[in-house]
Order: sequence, then C-alpha cells, then structure tokens
Amino acid sequence: MSYFSELGLAEPILRALEAKGYTDPSPIQRKAIPSLLEGRDLLGIAQTGTGKTAAFSLPSLHRLAGDPQPRKNAGCRMLVLSPTRELAAQIADNMRGYAKFLNLSIQCVFGGVPAGKQARALERGTDILVATPGRLLDLIDSRALTLRHVEIFVLDEADQMMDLGFIVPLKRIAALLPKQRQSLFFSATMPQAIAELGKQFINNPVKVEVAPQSTTAERVEQYATFINQAEKQALLTIRLREGLAPDAAEKAEHGAIDRALVFTRTKHGADRVVRHLTAAGIPAAAIHGNKSQAQRTAALGGFRQGTVRILVATDIAARGIDVSGVSHVYNFEIPNVPEQYVHRIGRTARAGADGVAISFVAPDEKPYIRDIERLTRVKLEALPLPEDFQKQAARLPAPSRKAPAQPQGERRQGERKPGSGKPRGQQGQGRGQGHGRDQEHGRGGQRGGQRGDERRHDRPAGERPQGERYRHEASHGEHRPEHRADHRADQGSEDGGDRKRRFRPRGPKGMGAHKNKVRRTG
Repeated sequence: MSYFSELGLAEPILRALEAKGYTDPSPIQRKAIPSLLEGRDLLGIAQTGTGKTAAFSLPSLHRLAGDPQPRKNAGCRMLVLSPTRELAAQIADNMRGYAKFLNLSIQCVFGGVPAGKQARALERGTDILVATPGRLLDLIDSRALTLRHVEIFVLDEADQMMDLGFIVPLKRIAALLPKQRQSLFFSATMPQAIAELGKQFINNPVKVEVAPQSTTAERVEQYATFINQAEKQALLTIRLREGLAPDAAEKAEHGAIDRALVFTRTKHGADRVVRHLTAAGIPAAAIHGNKSQAQRTAALGGFRQGTVRILVATDIAARGIDVSGVSHVYNFEIPNVPEQYVHRIGRTARAGADGVAISFVAPDEKPYIRDIERLTRVKLEALPLPEDFQKQAARLPAPSRKAPAQPQGERRQGERKPGSGKPRGQQGQGRGQGHGRDQEHGRGGQRGGQRGDERRHDRPAGERPQGERYRHEASHGEHRPEHRADHRADQGSEDGGDRKRRFRPRGPKGMGAHKNKVRRTG
C-alpha cells in the first residue's frame, strides 16, 4: 500500500497516480497533503521542482470529488493563480492528469490569445480554473466570470505574484473572493517582507518548509567564469559546441548537453544570443514577453520534444517550467535579484537527476554573485576560460546583419505603398505621365526630396501641407503652379519657422465657400 492510499485519497485519484507511476511522495507532499485534507490554510516553501503542484492538486481534487455540485454559470469552485502563461498551462495539464478518472472540468485562461473563446468556455461554469491575473480580471470586467463560488484559492510562486507589479491586481482579486475559503500559498522563496504581506490573504496558515529558504538543489554543480561582457557570446558558443558534439560525453569538461537553458536579463539580449548561435550552426529558440503566444508555445514545445536543444529565455521561463532532461543552465547575465538565481538553476537537477549551472560574470556583476552566495550559502567554483579561447573566438562567424532601416519616406522601387493598389513605379501611368505624384515626389533633388521629407516629419500626423494638395489635383489633370508650395515653404524657413502655416479645408469642391471668413490654423 502506497503512502497516497494511506492518506485516504479517492480511488480515481489513486488510479491516476498509479498510471503516472507515483508511489513515494516528495517531502513537500508528505508534509502538506495531510494539513490540506483537514481544510487548513497553508504556506508552503520548497525547492523548485519538488512537486508543489501535486501537493496542492491532490487534496483539492479529493475535496471536490467528495462533494459533487452542479456547475454554476460563469463560476468556478477552485481558482489557481500563476504568474506566467507557461506555468499556468503546465499546472492545468498536470491537474488534468490527476483528474483523469474524475468528472471534473478544468479550464486554463491567460493572455496572448483571444478572450472571446475563453469566455464562451466559461459560460456554463467550470470546476477548476487556472489563470494569470491579467486575463482573470479581463474576464471579470467583461462579466464572463464570477468568483463568488470559489471554495479553494491557490497562489503559486507567491513571492513573485505579490511583488510590486502584482500586488494591486491580487488585492482586487482577494476582495472578490468569498470570506469562507481555503487559501494556499506555495513558492520556492519567501522573503520575510513578502511573508508578512501574505498574511493579508491567508488565515492562520500551517507553514510547511522542507528546506531552508532560497537554498539550491543539492545535485546542481555550480560554477562561475569571470569574463568581460563583450566576450560572453563567444564563450557561450564555444561551451555549447563542446557539449553538443557527438563525443561530448568523453571530451566535454562538464559532460554532454541533453538540453540547455540560457538566461539573459533582457528580451533583446535573448534574441541577439539566438542570432549568434544560429550563425555558428547551433539551433536555438528564444522565449520572452515580446514573443506572441504561438511563438512561445512553439519554442517551448520544440524544447520539450528535443527538436530544439538550446532555449534562450528571460526570467519568464524560470518560474516553475518543468522540462525533463535539462542538463545545463547558463546564466549569460547574472540576475540582480538573488532569489531569481535559485529559480533559474532549479530548471535542472529535477526529479533526482544531476545538473550543471554555469554563470558568466562580468566585472560589474561581481556584487550580484556575492549576494547570491550569501543567500544560498554556496560558494561558486571558479571555472577558467578554455585553452586558446582567443583563437577559437576569432574563428566564430558573425551573425547575419539585419536589413538596414530605410529612411522614412523612401521605399524600394516596386514596393507597394500603404493604401495603394499598385507598386510605386506603376502609379500615374496612363494619367498624364510626368504629372503624377510619384514622379513629382522625386523631382528637384534636394528640394523635392529632403525638404519634402522634413516638412512631412515636422507636421502633425494626418495633416497635409498646401503644396501636396496641388500635386494631388495635378495628378487628376488640374495643372496648378506647384512653385507656390515651394515658395511658401521657403518663406516659412526665412521667417525662422515662427509663422503659423494655414491649411485649406479638405473635401470636394464647394467646401471653400467660407473662404476669407473662417480659417483653420495649425
């Protein structure tokens, strides 16, 4: 008889755990589940990757299955909040696996996808809702969801969720929840200030701590290489080449790479690293907040399946993403928040496996490393640069340059203009060639090009200078002297730009009947 059956969990849940091969609970599960089955509030602190999701899912599913109720329209009985879309999707998938043999509905909502489809899925209600705070409030504001029926409230990664960026939405959500509910907080780190703040949301909780706060996984080998910022990219490329080589198991200094996560501090930095790795023949993908939901899902899916073995990410992927087989974590840039380092390297050495974490430390990042070592109580082992590093770095190919940005107002020949049905080279043909706007735009060299661009940049959006009106009419056969526009522009430059330019009203003929009576000035 397994430990889970001794707890008295419902038989369908035990069947699902047996199908998953779960027999022995993790420390957080062993300590948390009995208290949760009693209906107590809980504050759980455990290393990342130790099974927090099952720790709150199993007793909650047991409670919901033992008290079946009809679903309320636009309502839910259990609400799970997650800081990121990827973590929300992962929690929902895990809970569906645990509830495989239960008649419970589980929905997941997050941003980046149309809200209408999610709202329609909630019309008849659901038993369990996993959500990110932003999309949850969107659905509440559109009256597609109500929280008055919530019996169990779970906040995962509580320290990040209650950070300054999330505290206002959390307080609003807490005010909408029923007073009588069971509340659960789980996180790998719990600074004292955040724990004090959490008391506003949970009532007399049982505190379960299975490891000292902010400790790192014991099976992770942690190294630091001190290097200039400009040389980090070359070092990363060389290290990844060594680890991905067919003979890496014998020759690589820290073993072969199965999958590797590379963490950067900025979104643009992640894209830049991917461009360099791709140029060096190392397939890689990036995941960060500027990517669409489809791009993020595709990148994470390829990483899970092994088609992409290098995933470059900002800290959005450091929170709870459970990808098996991550053998190496590279901190391309050191996080300025020490707790974030714990979450980063927690992506490896999961489920009892071993892992390697290597940090590239620039001179201005040494204070961050000292803070990390003080927090984790682990001294990072210094890792020297590879032999003949400079020669290897010099042989690395440069990434392909982006297409140079074209000056505003200029287009390549044949490129379609917004709102136009023909390429530029074809407009005006058959309508009095030589009088069309496109040919006029390029005439006169300096005057027709540069000055025209300057006038176009200086004027407010949506306004048309007087000279452009005449050119437009000229393209329809009404030949008007164009030098008037240039003459006025010259006058404006001579006056130092202080004189206000006047604009004639737009529209069909006849709208100028009020001439000399009312003028629009701009």
